[in-house]
Amino acid sequence: MQGFENRADAGRRLVARLQHLGGRRDLIVLALPRGGVAVARPIASALHAQLDVLNVRKLEVPRRGELAMGAIATGGIRVLNDDVIQSVGIRPAELEAVSAVEARELARRELAYRSARPAPALRDRAVILVDDGVATGATIRAAIAVVRHQHPSLLVLALPVAQANVLRHLSEDADEVACLVAPRDLGSISEWYDEFSPLDDADVRGLLGATSLESTPPRPAAPQAKA
Repeated sequence: MQGFENRADAGRRLVARLQHLGGRRDLIVLALPRGGVAVARPIASALHAQLDVLNVRKLEVPRRGELAMGAIATGGIRVLNDDVIQSVGIRPAELEAVSAVEARELARRELAYRSARPAPALRDRAVILVDDGVATGATIRAAIAVVRHQHPSLLVLALPVAQANVLRHLSEDADEVACLVAPRDLGSISEWYDEFSPLDDADVRGLLGATSLESTPPRPAAPQAKA
């Protein structure tokens, strides 16, 4: 079974699939906390790109586990899956109750990881969205929807490992996908890593600080030559 030493090893191995993006002045690497940050750090370093976190919270259908009726993100962004809401019969009060709970956790993470620093603007930027693995795809699909809502010029999904059938669907939502391993039977994401220790908020802050995130301002895209 092909696997990874740890999340940093996975990130370094993903760099080879992303080299064509190096040097873009509009590039930003967005990581899903917590594990995705450890994968994203070597990617951002190698590509000389800004690194930040995408704090996104799924809005799960009550008593339906992984079934997502939408997602919320920093800046008051809420993306809803109207088909799910209508098919399940979610009442407005239920939607608002779930949104309120997830908004509190979103605010806590924003304060923990970003303090007073605003979230980066994504419009017209090239975005590499990173996580440490995808099983059901519910969280990463919510993240893709949130990024798309902000109209980036390019959305690239970078994953060390993902369930094969889920990856096929994700490929339809992103402009490019870099995935190192896509087994038909994923099992647990942790099985693909020799070391897969849980990360806490302090670990995330340390990984972000180690990339000098705050000293790397967003850079405007290079002007396009006229045809």
